[in-house]
Amino acid sequence: MLWVTREGAHVDRVACPWLIRRFIDPEAEFLFVPADQVLDTARSKGAKSFDAKGADYTHTAAPEGELSSFVTLMRAFGLWGKDAALDEVAKVVNHADVRPETTAFRSAEGDGLKAIAHGFALTTPDDHRKLEFEFPMYDALYAYFQKKVRKSP
Repeated sequence: MLWVTREGAHVDRVACPWLIRRFIDPEAEFLFVPADQVLDTARSKGAKSFDAKGADYTHTAAPEGELSSFVTLMRAFGLWGKDAALDEVAKVVNHADVRPETTAFRSAEGDGLKAIAHGFALTTPDDHRKLEFEFPMYDALYAYFQKKVRKSP
């Protein structure tokens, strides 16, 4: 499946492709286009859209407050609540991606992820390179929470 989002990726627009490739669609391909072209491009190519105004999967409101596109995808694909470590990654991504006053999902790691994601965004303008650079970071974050969750009572 082809997935389309806004160019200039960081936080949600890198975390979502990681989630999609690792847990939803291992063969996924990603296209980054100007924000005003996301929906038309997705429609014309028969693709799914994410993290853009009016996209198939984007920020949503919930009782917990604003949900990032990452959490929206997890819920839409039945992943939320199935893997405690992945839920923790989602909370970190949500913390890093939305304004703090709009969400109940807060985590100590969220501020660090936000800083690192912004740093990666400064290293290259190429969104596909950002995915290449940052996927190992999300793999590591997930592994960290897998170990942490196993130790929890």
